[in-house]
Amino acid sequence: MAVTEPAPAAPTVAHEGILRRQALRESAARTYARSLPIVPVRARGLTIEGADGRRYLDCLSGAGTLALGHNHPVVLEAIRKVLDSGAPLHVLDLATPVKDAFTTELFATLPARFARHARVQFCGPAGTDAVEAALKLVRTATGRAGLLSFTGAYHGMTAGALAASGGAPDVRVTRLPYPYDYRCPFGIGGERGAELAARWTENLLDDPKGGVAAPAAMILEPVQGEGGVIPAPDAWLRRMREITTARSIPLIADEVQTGVGRTGTFWAVEHSGITPDVMVLSKAIGGSLPLAVIVYHEDLDCWPPGAHAGTFRGNQLAMAAGAATLAYVRENRLAERAALLGARMLGQLQGLAANHPCIGDVRGRGLMIGVELVSPEADAPAPPDPVLARAVQQECLRRGLIVELGGRQSAVVRLLPPLTLTDEQAAAVLDRFADALAAAERGALLRTESGPSH
Repeated sequence: MAVTEPAPAAPTVAHEGILRRQALRESAARTYARSLPIVPVRARGLTIEGADGRRYLDCLSGAGTLALGHNHPVVLEAIRKVLDSGAPLHVLDLATPVKDAFTTELFATLPARFARHARVQFCGPAGTDAVEAALKLVRTATGRAGLLSFTGAYHGMTAGALAASGGAPDVRVTRLPYPYDYRCPFGIGGERGAELAARWTENLLDDPKGGVAAPAAMILEPVQGEGGVIPAPDAWLRRMREITTARSIPLIADEVQTGVGRTGTFWAVEHSGITPDVMVLSKAIGGSLPLAVIVYHEDLDCWPPGAHAGTFRGNQLAMAAGAATLAYVRENRLAERAALLGARMLGQLQGLAANHPCIGDVRGRGLMIGVELVSPEADAPAPPDPVLARAVQQECLRRGLIVELGGRQSAVVRLLPPLTLTDEQAAAVLDRFADALAAAERGALLRTESGPSH
């Protein structure tokens, strides 16, 4: 029996007032606030308590930022220690003991072969700032301006990052096919589909009439997050590394969402064993506070002083929280835990799919999970059903479960729980999701049977 969080008799005046003022004052560009009309006032671990007194299981986790969940004791202690020490909170890019501890812990977690020749650049506070820094770095180092990216990609919301993402046109960016087993662009899927995607890339780069601007880099996500939780096949990633190495094209791995144990290894590139030239890191590395860096091979470190800067690249509280988070994930083997628990949850969701034809595909890696909802009456692969996905998200919220949507038409329900998720909490999440899915299906059936209103 699914656990349903009872709604309070009447939402508090404060709750309604805050939401009303937000709608009046904030930009039309606000996003999460539209689909998740809650007012968080307290949080711990997986749980958020709203101003209306309701409690929610948070499987959004700050879009993957909260590796340890909300307000983990080790994070709070690290922040308090800095505050109580009297240390300066704003230092630009000066060296501090806090920064030294963070970089030491960060390098200890990196793949050893990468760390041996690595340099780190602290960027502005968001992942998109780090993407911009990575693009500037490789263009400076290579003297080339072109860029290779992939269909379905998402790298941020600033101009350069958007240009590399799947939905924005830019003549300097060549978009290549990303393997998508369920919706293979070649209609084949599996290893053969991934091989064709790699061959397409190789042939295009070597074709003198291919129309590809000389590439400064290839940028990719080891698991596409906003694109619909699509893991890159390990063999395909190795092929991309071989293709770029043979042509002296730097390879940028965007680990903003996949890093810090999320996919079952500390960094997602470790699944395939590749060593990128640049890694873009943010979200969980700040332990819930704003922090973004790029780590890259020393041979690329040819930009002059001041070539990339940012007033808030020295966030001491974020570095302290980040170091504590990195150490906790490493020492408690939370990446391995994410791999085991994520595989179990995937298996249970795949079992659920057997009785729900509207689930077209269940996929993911570690605790980065996606459920693609489709119109089951169509031929496979059935078209995505964003209306049903939105209904499932709302039914989840009614049951006290926060989930996010992604994918090409926002038809993929995404689960990004903290790495500290317990077995009992995982069961509660899946119970609430199953209950919400059934309710959304019933609602869709009723709408179909009643037909259009007059």
